Amino acid sequence: MKLNIALLAGDGIGPEVIDQAVKVCDAVAKKFNHEISWTSALTGACAIDAVGEPYPDATHEVCMAADAILFGAIGHPKYDNDPKAPVRPEQGLLKMRKKLGLFANVRPTFTFPSLIDNSPLKRERIEGTDLIILRELTGGIYFGERGRKDNGNTAFDTCTYTRDEITRLAKIGFEMAMTRSKKLCCVDKANVLESSRLWRETVQDMEKDYPEVTVSYEFVDAVAMRLVQWPNTYDVMITENLFGDILTDEASVISGSMGLMPSASIGLHTSLFEPIHGSYPQAAGKDIANPLATVLSAAMMFEDAFGLKEEAELIRQVVNKSLAEGIVTEDLSGKNKAYKTSEVGDWLAKNI
Repeated sequence: MKLNIALLAGDGIGPEVIDQAVKVCDAVAKKFNHEISWTSALTGACAIDAVGEPYPDATHEVCMAADAILFGAIGHPKYDNDPKAPVRPEQGLLKMRKKLGLFANVRPTFTFPSLIDNSPLKRERIEGTDLIILRELTGGIYFGERGRKDNGNTAFDTCTYTRDEITRLAKIGFEMAMTRSKKLCCVDKANVLESSRLWRETVQDMEKDYPEVTVSYEFVDAVAMRLVQWPNTYDVMITENLFGDILTDEASVISGSMGLMPSASIGLHTSLFEPIHGSYPQAAGKDIANPLATVLSAAMMFEDAFGLKEEAELIRQVVNKSLAEGIVTEDLSGKNKAYKTSEVGDWLAKNI
C-alpha cells in the first residue's frame, strides 16, 4: 500500500520524537511491503519565525493532499511568557483544526502492566483501565465570540454549539461503543449550562438508533472526581471542547506518564495523529524526551487511517517489550539506565 503522510514536527521536542516515529513507521513499511511518502511542513513557533504564520497556507495544502498527518507538538516560551504577543503558536493549532475540520479528538487512556506502579493512583484503582474520551474539537468556548468591554476591565468568552456539531461527534461515540463494551457516558453540565442541555437532549434523541448501547449522563465535576477513584468503570466518554481538554489531561496521569499516551483527531478532510504531551522546550535538543506516545500515535494512524491492524499491533507489542525490558528514557528509568530518545527509536525499529 502507498501511504501519503504529512509530517508536522512542530516545536520543542516535536522534531526529536517525530524522528523516532518515522524510524518505526519506515521499519513497519519495509516489513509489510508498504511505501510511505513523507511530506514535511512547518507549523507552530517555527512557522511564525519562518513566515509569520503558525499554520501557513503552504502547510494546509500539504495536509489537504495527505492521507493522514503525523504531528509533534507546538509551543515556545517566548510566546508563553508574552500574553500580548499578536501571533501565537496555539492559534495555528486552532486554525488547523478548523480548516481541516478536525472535529473529534480521540484520547485513549490505558495502563501498561510493567508500569502500573508508576501511576500516582493505587494499583487496585487503575488495573483494567481502558477508556476513550471523545472530545469535540472545533466548537464551544474556544471558537465562540470573545472580547473585552468597559475599557478592557470586563472580558467574555461565549460557548456555542449546534445540534449538528453534537450529533456528528456523538455518532462516532456510539459507533465506538458498539465495538467495545457498549457503554457510553455523555459528560456535561446540564444542571447549569444551556449548551449542555442541548448536548443531553441531542444524545438522548440518538439513543433509539443504538438500542444495544447503555448510555449514562454525568456532570463534568462528578466525572473529574470519579476518574481518579474508579477510572476502570468508564469505557467511551463524549464531551464538549473545554470539558474534554481538562478531563483528558486528568486522565493522562493514570498511566504514569504523559509521555505514553497517543491521540487522534478525526477530520472532514483527513485525520491527524499526535502525542498528548506538549513541546517540553526545556528538553529540546537534549535527546532525552520520551518518544513512545508519538510512536503509539503512529500505531493509531496505521490502524485508523489505513486499516492496517496487524502493523499497528506490532508497534504496540514492541513498545510494551521496550517498557518491560527497560529500554526507556529518563522519565521512566528510575534508578536504572536511561536511554536517549534516539536510542529508543533505534531499538524499536530494530525489533520491528
